[in-house]
Amino acid sequence: MSINYDFGDLEAFLAVKETGSFHGAAYRLNLSQSAITRRVRKLEDALGSQLFERTTRAVKPTLAAKSLQARAEAMVNDAHETARAMRDASVAFAHQRGTVVTVASVPTVITRLLVPALKRVADRSLRVRMLDGSANEVAEAVAQGEADFGLCSIPVVEPSTEFEPLLDDPIVVAISQGNALNGRQNLSFDALKNLPLILPAKGTGNRLLIDEALARARVQVRWSFEVGRTTTALDLVEGAMGAALLPFSAIDPARVGVATLQSPGISRSIGLLSRVGQVDTSLVSAVKAAIRATV
Repeated sequence: MSINYDFGDLEAFLAVKETGSFHGAAYRLNLSQSAITRRVRKLEDALGSQLFERTTRAVKPTLAAKSLQARAEAMVNDAHETARAMRDASVAFAHQRGTVVTVASVPTVITRLLVPALKRVADRSLRVRMLDGSANEVAEAVAQGEADFGLCSIPVVEPSTEFEPLLDDPIVVAISQGNALNGRQNLSFDALKNLPLILPAKGTGNRLLIDEALARARVQVRWSFEVGRTTTALDLVEGAMGAALLPFSAIDPARVGVATLQSPGISRSIGLLSRVGQVDTSLVSAVKAAIRATV
């Protein structure tokens, strides 16, 4: 059974019942008398009952009106209470939301950019919700409004997002600290053929950059390990299992050594990803400014 009336119709009915006239109801609800009449007639049609007997001198409620009054009052009161509760909750949520900044980021730039930037933000009310994932996941979180902004290496991938480049992050060769190549500069791509390579998984942004650079140099390499996470690659390097092609920002010099690649090498652009037309809160603006100042 469909319900063909709304709370406005019930309010009009109650106003007529309590004031004893359509004119009085119109004055109370700040509506025209014709609007009150239309609402009451709509309610009568929906219920299939006449609610008022109208004469030139008076408006008298019928038995149906007297039966409806208590139910109508309860429904209207419940609606007002619900609206008040929702407004109170919205105010509380807005305050809470104003102190939370949600950042989507590729894990490799958290230590290099995000941690120093957050230390620059003096606002003690700041709370940060982190969404760490692949560059594609970061872009999706920003596009769908799940994050206030993103830190990643992918330029615009959605019409609804815009990319602000911050720095170029070179891909280097991470090796164990005892390896003879530790500290080498301008390592040729051909030299990679002789190394047990650890590469990022297929489909990732870093792997795409690496594959394209090797193809341009006409160098074919054979990987020994293919991993999904940079931390896994670093664990393998530290255990002297191979040499990993990783962003320089992800390297921990206390754990592994580094050799740089010949010029032109492989580099990814790191930047801020935001939704087009987004209006940032003051805290989001402060965090973005701190990230820019960290570069």
